[in-house]
Amino acid sequence: MLKRITCLLLLAVGLSNVLYSQSRGNLDLIPRPARILATAGAFTFTSQSKVYSTPRFKEVATLFASATGLSPITSSSGKPALHSIVFGIADKLGLRDSAGYQLKITPDHVFILALTRAGALNGMQSLLQLRLLQPVPTVIPCAEITDYPRFGYRGVHLDVSRNFFSTSYIKRFIDLMALYKMNTFHWHLTDGAGWRLEIKRYPELTRIAAWRDKASWKEWWNGNRHYALEGDPNAYGGYYTQEEAREIVAYAAQRGITVIPEIEMPGHSEEVLAVYPQLSCSGSPYKNSEFCLGNDSTFHFLENVLKEVMDIFPSPYIHIGGDEADKKAWKQCPKCQQRIRQEHLKDENELQSYAIRRMEKFLVAHQRKLLGWDEILEGGLAPEATVMSWRGEAGGIAAASAGHDVIMTPGGYCYFDSYQADPTTQPEAIGGYLPLEKVYSYEPVPEELTPAAAQHVLGAQATTWTEYIPNTDHLEYMIYPRLLALSEVVWSDTLHKEWTDFQRRLQSHYRLLQRLHVNYYRPSYAVTIHPAINIAAHKTVISFSTEQYQPQIRYTLDGTLPTSQSALYTSPFEIHGTATVTAAVFKDNNMPGKPASLQLDDHLALGKKVIYNLPYSKGYPAQRESTLVNGYRGSLTYGDGQWQGFEGKDMDVTIDMDQVTALKSLSVSFMQQTGPGVYIPAFVEVLVSDDNKDFRKVKQIDNDIPVTQSTLTFKDFRFDLKEQLARYIRIHAKNQQHGFLFADEVIIY
Repeated sequence: MLKRITCLLLLAVGLSNVLYSQSRGNLDLIPRPARILATAGAFTFTSQSKVYSTPRFKEVATLFASATGLSPITSSSGKPALHSIVFGIADKLGLRDSAGYQLKITPDHVFILALTRAGALNGMQSLLQLRLLQPVPTVIPCAEITDYPRFGYRGVHLDVSRNFFSTSYIKRFIDLMALYKMNTFHWHLTDGAGWRLEIKRYPELTRIAAWRDKASWKEWWNGNRHYALEGDPNAYGGYYTQEEAREIVAYAAQRGITVIPEIEMPGHSEEVLAVYPQLSCSGSPYKNSEFCLGNDSTFHFLENVLKEVMDIFPSPYIHIGGDEADKKAWKQCPKCQQRIRQEHLKDENELQSYAIRRMEKFLVAHQRKLLGWDEILEGGLAPEATVMSWRGEAGGIAAASAGHDVIMTPGGYCYFDSYQADPTTQPEAIGGYLPLEKVYSYEPVPEELTPAAAQHVLGAQATTWTEYIPNTDHLEYMIYPRLLALSEVVWSDTLHKEWTDFQRRLQSHYRLLQRLHVNYYRPSYAVTIHPAINIAAHKTVISFSTEQYQPQIRYTLDGTLPTSQSALYTSPFEIHGTATVTAAVFKDNNMPGKPASLQLDDHLALGKKVIYNLPYSKGYPAQRESTLVNGYRGSLTYGDGQWQGFEGKDMDVTIDMDQVTALKSLSVSFMQQTGPGVYIPAFVEVLVSDDNKDFRKVKQIDNDIPVTQSTLTFKDFRFDLKEQLARYIRIHAKNQQHGFLFADEVIIY
């Protein structure tokens, strides 16, 4: 990618400041600097421009010269020539972090001043951004910038197990990370879909476990999940030799990025156990996903693997996974049960904790730290372990409150394998819904933490799993521009964090991404309708938003399709009672996208008491007891706080109408998304009662959506209540797959 940057930036060599004044300068850096002051004039890169550097930053200056095609490095002694770039030592005053920098752009020189190599690299990336942001890349506006990061850990995770990405592409991936000041590459190298790192002591890991017999992960997952031999004509996969891995580590380090390897244990290890079945509880291939923790050979294997891993990766952390281990095999395994008795462990949770502690002790003895997903909290956390919180923020809060360092990557804000727009318009993904604005809204330090506990939040990370991401174009589509939003979350001071300003600056970065041929997600023309409901006053305040910048939005309130002559949205407005709001973006009097519609129901059950005969899911409580009758409709994701989850059980609720009421109709919607195990119920039945004891069944409606339908699907169950008189209305939805049910608003007239 550096060569591409070089070619682009040399296109306009020799152009004058006259061209700059005609094209306007651009200071729309992302992430936003702590302080930026535009000054008069512009600096022009010419064919005579040179790069000067203090000895401390010679490597950084060399990298910059390579990226821009400028003259070789010369000594920093003496007066630099005109139109040159100077890397120097900063005054400590004003730089709150050692990774900070000062960038001073004058008509004659550009000065990148820093205290450390990391700071010089960050300043260099800002200068590279500025060049790529300009209409004429060789002419940049004069400015004074002081900048430093909020968090020391600014991570990007990539899963290469489900789908393999080449060494050359990993370098491009790192270049793009660095451009936006992300400094940690979390490399998920092993999982059930493939082992991706050469381990010399165990060659079968890459001879067999790195290859599968189906190109599509989905086809493989839904098939026999068998592995193939390297060299087989139909084998799909690949791996990194130790030499290639070292090359990537060095490449990243040169750009200020630490590579953290992840070697999964004790679960997600089907690929290992297929070729070394003696390490499983069954002793047979293709039967277990978890290592046998009662077998000392398991720990000998893992320690031998980690010795080679640590020899390749100098990172202070080694990630051991620790997530989603199915403990059923341990419960039935004589060796695991013997281990529980010998170590005086309470149960299989503590057995997993024993394994994590044992591996941590090994890593600490080799001067490394253990990093794991938040499941490593189960059964007790290892003494010096760092937790990566992905199942929401609860794990991070618990770990930080106990004095452990944490890295935040909650799925609802940081999982870039989620849909970023209406799933019906997007390539297939695993589920979820994470638009750009929600990424930008994330705050990595939970408000529940005390100031002392908050110090343990090291930063946050973008996480991308690749089950449904088979190639690099698709990968970039999922990551960009969402990574730009997270880069500002982890770098910039919250004092200057503002969505509208970020959105304005983002418009300039589409040019940058285009110049680097990044296949980014294009902003949608869809409109999001935001209701603010006042149940007592029977009114709703409506506002609209869209990913388009400064759009023209027109709307109707009677369910008709908006036209170029419909009401123009200028500010939030009130609606009283029931209405159907429909809105769309218009451009040149045309509607380039689909209209959005929201039914506002001022219905009888609003604000009424809901009795839960079976509890809702602790993981997806939404708005708890008020959820089903608060007036708000769920969006495209079950994680939006309006879809209420019921895990592994039926939904069975009773709504108390306060008094006997004449009931005309009832409707309730459910969603299906089979990837994460979300299904529409087998049936929904409605019963009514006067005393909450004796119920009479009104009707049952069976589901007609097959469980094999994997795309995001919604079904509205509508009941004619035939003017029945009742006070209590019971709604029972049958869970047919023992997965999740997600219910939306219950609407009663």
